[in-house]
Amino acid sequence: MNFYTHRHKHYCGIDLHARAMYGCLLDQPGTKLVHQNLPTTPEAFLRLITPYREDLVVAVECVFPWYWLADLCQQEGIAFVLGHALSMKAIQGGKAKHDKIDAHKIAVLLRGGMIPQASVYPAAMRATRDLLRRRCHLVQKRAELLAHLQNTTSQSNLPEIGKKLAYKANRAGVEAHFPDPSVRKTVEVDLALLDHYDQILRDMELSLTRSAKVHDGQTYARLQSVPGIGPILALVLFYEIQDITRLPRVQDFGSYCRLVKCAKESKGKRLGTSGKKIGNSHLRWALAAAAILFLRQNQLGKAYCTKLEHQHGKAKALTVLGHKLARAVYYRRTREQPFDLQRFVSA
Repeated sequence: MNFYTHRHKHYCGIDLHARAMYGCLLDQPGTKLVHQNLPTTPEAFLRLITPYREDLVVAVECVFPWYWLADLCQQEGIAFVLGHALSMKAIQGGKAKHDKIDAHKIAVLLRGGMIPQASVYPAAMRATRDLLRRRCHLVQKRAELLAHLQNTTSQSNLPEIGKKLAYKANRAGVEAHFPDPSVRKTVEVDLALLDHYDQILRDMELSLTRSAKVHDGQTYARLQSVPGIGPILALVLFYEIQDITRLPRVQDFGSYCRLVKCAKESKGKRLGTSGKKIGNSHLRWALAAAAILFLRQNQLGKAYCTKLEHQHGKAKALTVLGHKLARAVYYRRTREQPFDLQRFVSA
């Protein structure tokens, strides 16, 4: 975890909400200059900080409405720090909690160099990343519909449909498989929603692919040189990583992908692990999926996974493979070289 340790003349902590925010301004000795509630508007924020703009830094917790404040600070030339929400919760816990206290604690952590930093995603690519995350949400809803169709068949104790309903061509006449009119209507609704989701997802994927080629087409293509990483997983890796230079070591990248267990020790005694939720869950999912797809029609990959199973056990082999794929992705980004399968399995 990186902490913001730069010294400034003024420190501003903001407890941000959708319609209101609480601001606390401290000077370098720690004296409260301003501590008040104000509406969540650019005008109100600029009025608050106007007398103290000389060498000012602003900090806010990483909650959903931070985009506009980060962009405003960038336009106004004000230093901005985005605090890691989960780590800040562990640091600033207390008996009482409300907006006024939270704003003061953020300002105090900022002044003391104890703000755990989260990455401020650049505005130029932020909307595309959010569209990609929305696509993942819609894919989950589509999967729920497919699962509901299978469960409906089992619930009615009917023979299996025998077709993979993920493909549109296999859905024709499926509702006739159910004799009960109400069940048939339920199935018709599910099939109609599936068709609608298919069309929406196709349009979203086309737009995302075009955006990736505009932002950095070479990097997007280089990610797809890794077996198991297709167009969609490459999009997730491309937009969730964004700037690889913010992770100076491959170990930092593995930790950011939630592939490293952090030890808890005290006086030489190991007390288990922690930090399972610190990192990027989207990268964790993408690399887990890539590890499974890596083994499809890949004889060298299957032999390599068998070797890992002998060393670590069958349950752990896929996790190790995902970690090694994460290292391969990191080096594809930093060295700008295509993937070499023979070198990967012999390393």
